[in-house]
Amino acid sequence: MPPKVKFQKEEIVNAALSVASEKGIDAVTAREVAKELKVSVGPIFTWFDSMDALKAEVYALAKELYKGYIENGLREEIPFLGIWHQYIAFAKKEPQLYRLLFLTPPSGVLGGAVEALRFSQDLARESIMNIYKLSAYQADCYFRDIWLVAFSYATLIVTDDCPYTEEEMFAVGAEVSLSICKAFKEIPGLAEREYDRDAIFRELVSR
Repeated sequence: MPPKVKFQKEEIVNAALSVASEKGIDAVTAREVAKELKVSVGPIFTWFDSMDALKAEVYALAKELYKGYIENGLREEIPFLGIWHQYIAFAKKEPQLYRLLFLTPPSGVLGGAVEALRFSQDLARESIMNIYKLSAYQADCYFRDIWLVAFSYATLIVTDDCPYTEEEMFAVGAEVSLSICKAFKEIPGLAEREYDRDAIFRELVSR
């Protein structure tokens, strides 16, 4: 009989995720994962043909972890601001996984920031449409615009260069959220870029 495999695939992926969470995706090597499991590298290659295949599983699991944060945000009283809160929380608690999902250039198994933005949009779209009474297209534009602000804050956090408190960041989030929602509702065609920009600015500065 062949020897019994001691570790299942899920255990190996979870160990690799722990390594990535602590040290970054580049640290996910056969030696580091085996060290986390306290075994030789043999069981890893019983399940995976290459480390790239294992890293693909780590990316998918990190994505599911991030999804859990966003779903928690959607359960808050104001769902979209809940997403903002949870996005910042993910960056603070899982800086290495944030780097993996949002700051890693697309290559091979990794998706990059734009893919992660679209993934987040899909999760938030229905809530934004229902709460703010926007079309699907407007909801996507709304999410994109405020996500870019949240992305800036989160990037400052994971690079240890953020001078703002949570209260300051959340206040800006509320300001941007309100401003975009108000603009989309009061300027027909804004999201679709079918409006007279100069006329709108002239009217605003004349007040």
